[in-house]
Amino acid sequence: MVYLITGPRGSGKTQQMIELANEKEKTSNGNVVLIKKSHRDTSSVNFNIRAICMADYSDITTLEELIGFLYGMVAGNHDIETIFIDGVLKQVDISIDSFPVFMQKIDKIAKANHIEFYLSVSLEADKIPAMENLEYKVLS
Repeated sequence: MVYLITGPRGSGKTQQMIELANEKEKTSNGNVVLIKKSHRDTSSVNFNIRAICMADYSDITTLEELIGFLYGMVAGNHDIETIFIDGVLKQVDISIDSFPVFMQKIDKIAKANHIEFYLSVSLEADKIPAMENLEYKVLS
């Protein structure tokens, strides 16, 4: 399942993601991953959560490369239960126009590998483009 945390910039989505990741880590039997654009705000992330800062992987610049990165992560660790991606529209070349394509690919990874995804998006829920045939839930 894919969960979206929406809201305007500065509305507390990153902190909500970190809190959700920390809670998920307490109840998870597998691994929890948090992907952020930078190292900023990662000091409150539980030590058992795999925090990945995409600034450390600056050669990943396209949506397809990010999806490949996620597939590689999942292939290398079958114990991943939950992946949090903070600031999806700030990652690589993902825009509001390419967001439905990104969601289709994330949905496919989620279903095939039984992984929950939590994505924060700097948009109001009613501004999210229509995405038919996708299973997702908006949390805020």
